[in-house]
Amino acid sequence: MTDMKPDMQRILAGEAEAGDLTYFAFVKPPPAAPAVARPRGKGRSRARKRGKAKPAQTAPVGTLPRLLAGRYRLERLLGAGGMGTVYRARDLLHEQFGDPDPYIALKVLSEEFSESPDAGLVLYSEFALTRRLRHPNIVRLHSFEVDAQCQCAFITMELMRGLTLDKLLCEHPTGLPWTALQQVAVPLLDALAYSHGRGVLHGDLKPSNVMLGEEGVRLFDFGLGQAEAGVLPGLPHLSRSRFNAWTPGYAAPELLEGGALSVAADLYAVACVIFELASGKHPFRGLPSTQARDQRLERTLQAPKHLPGHCWPALRAALAFNVEERSGGLQALREALGAQPSWISRWMSRCRR
Repeated sequence: MTDMKPDMQRILAGEAEAGDLTYFAFVKPPPAAPAVARPRGKGRSRARKRGKAKPAQTAPVGTLPRLLAGRYRLERLLGAGGMGTVYRARDLLHEQFGDPDPYIALKVLSEEFSESPDAGLVLYSEFALTRRLRHPNIVRLHSFEVDAQCQCAFITMELMRGLTLDKLLCEHPTGLPWTALQQVAVPLLDALAYSHGRGVLHGDLKPSNVMLGEEGVRLFDFGLGQAEAGVLPGLPHLSRSRFNAWTPGYAAPELLEGGALSVAADLYAVACVIFELASGKHPFRGLPSTQARDQRLERTLQAPKHLPGHCWPALRAALAFNVEERSGGLQALREALGAQPSWISRWMSRCRR
């Protein structure tokens, strides 16, 4: 991925200076602490006597103990939001045996969902689905465990370092050049096609759920994923609809209208992501797909300037609001993006600019 190396080198250099610059798509950054007014007069004097303000808390917060299952020491909160909370943790067992990099990411359900009777099943479902997937462009999970003392279920996984695609887009507001776009989109489509081949639907594809790091592209956060019929028959079928967690700007219209998750819904989502990578803008201004459909925004849709002409028909079909019109599927989109444009196509593309 030569075209992306300058970005990654700068990112990782900044990581060394600013601590661990790790992003997780299934969580949001913890909210900034509210500003506190400086005391005046006597109050200000008393404040000085109490000494300097304490540094910002980086240790885990809430009711979790610092040590889970007698092995994982929580070091700091990486992010919280939606259904999950993720911590950077140190695996003391690996550290004891000399592992030079004993750090992992540890995910628990947020407090709101952890109180649900089937909370453990929700988290285990994510683990069981992702464990089936062994692909270089999909996050690697380690284990599902329960701390018996605090009755807390959690997942351990690799600690990913890099930049999620929403952050990458901030660096490229007009989209990625074609070569770089191809180097991100093709592995992403390969990961999704592999996942579908194993009977696993992702359910929440968006730029913040894809990371670009030293090891390439990684798809992660299968928290809203589901197994297709006949796959993992012993796994309880949990309805995600009650979580109301679909991301409106990337969820296909049928999902927002209560339909079932499908391969076609994942195709629509990844098409939105690829369009955004190619143009720097969401294809439908970030609107919920049902609203974009009702406003007939597909009529104004134009090919992104960084996308070769031979790729546009497949991408346009994948962006169809009507599920039956998403012809060709992932394979057609993968073949279009994986092919090298002819010299005629490249010449015509330059003329359009």
